[in-house]
Amino acid sequence: MYRRLIFTCVIAVGIVLHVLSLGAWAKGEYLSQTAFLDQAFAGIQPAARVCWLNDRDKETALDIFSHRYAGLRVRYWQAKEKTAWIVDEIGKTRPITIGVVVTPERKIERVRILAFRESRGWEVRYPAFTRQFVGVSAVSPGTELDTSIDGVTGATLSVKAVKRVARFALYLHERCTSDI
Repeated sequence: MYRRLIFTCVIAVGIVLHVLSLGAWAKGEYLSQTAFLDQAFAGIQPAARVCWLNDRDKETALDIFSHRYAGLRVRYWQAKEKTAWIVDEIGKTRPITIGVVVTPERKIERVRILAFRESRGWEVRYPAFTRQFVGVSAVSPGTELDTSIDGVTGATLSVKAVKRVARFALYLHERCTSDI
């Protein structure tokens, strides 16, 4: 009887530890920058460019993110009029690295989660979620997306982070490609 109780406790503790570690398995790099850019530009990786942020850009970033954007510039890649942006945004407490490709028609071609560091909300990396962004544009630069994006249960903050980065990438595409 005593052995059975000990065995049951050991199994219960093992199950609890296993369930708690599932969030840790979800963390990590899912796609390298090089692989993302290869996908975005069909294996021909263009040189990186820099979009310097002026005061208006910083105000727009503040409106989009609800916090100041940390950088003075944003690095991006461009082939013809298609651009790729890689931006970090906080989910709950840690950054999520998100890649967004914008077409010449100012529509999102793809969204990919390159790295995820949170303990929850990693489901945003699945194509079932990211596919929703294909063909989405902004009502006007820096404003809301023109299409509703369905959330993911338990990943509300991660979903919001991806939506903010998508809006920012659309804004930057409009602003930085019009300077060329």
